[in-house]
Amino acid sequence: MNVIRQFFLVVALLAGTAVAMASERVDIPLDADSAAMLYVFPAEGDSRVAVISCPGGGYAHHAMNHEGFDMAEWFTSQGITYAVLRYRLPGGDRTVPSEDGFKAIRLMRGMADKVGIMGFSAGGHLASTLATHYTDSLTRPDFQILFYPVVTMDASFTHRGSRNNLLGKNPSDETVVLYSNEKQVSADTPEAIVFHCADDKSVPVRNALDYCGALAACGVPVTMHIFPTGGHGWGFRDSYEYKPAWTSMLGEWLKHIR
Repeated sequence: MNVIRQFFLVVALLAGTAVAMASERVDIPLDADSAAMLYVFPAEGDSRVAVISCPGGGYAHHAMNHEGFDMAEWFTSQGITYAVLRYRLPGGDRTVPSEDGFKAIRLMRGMADKVGIMGFSAGGHLASTLATHYTDSLTRPDFQILFYPVVTMDASFTHRGSRNNLLGKNPSDETVVLYSNEKQVSADTPEAIVFHCADDKSVPVRNALDYCGALAACGVPVTMHIFPTGGHGWGFRDSYEYKPAWTSMLGEWLKHIR
């Protein structure tokens, strides 16, 4: 059995949780009701880098395939252990998605030297929240990968559905600022690579521009790629014309992480 698969099996057994082991992945419940799940695709050999993906869905559902499972083979073929997080949806409690995210990071840190967080759309908001709201070295991601992310909760350029589902329709000004992650960046925020499209009508590209600008202003290494077309929500779909470009760019960027 792959040593990484053995690790996750032992973790689950010690926690007293049921774990399912498919031929290529390990399924680990993160709460008693299995509402939050971590689906782990171990890389072969002694992989010391892991990436956790947070699929989008406006904090109303999860785009588990093209923003989650479909990328597993791409990552593991590069020697990176890959995990997909099915985080709990807010349902009136804005803290539960990030609670699940931090729990997943702590779990993955038990087998990897570097743990990165990746997110798409509203999952990008969760990922950037984890990158800016961590509380200690165990919950701090080592790097972040964002695709067309919702970053701000500023009503003038956020994704309205994500904001409403996370914060409610009438959040306080303080709450809006707290979850506008371009305003939560510090010199200790992990390095990032960000992909977005100039013609995204769902999540304005300003989300990426302001976040990357804040990272750069704090001296945090950041790489940004803005494609001229593509809109929103393309994920790992082959139909996206710039897929060969972004996969090559991300692959090269990950080399310095490894």
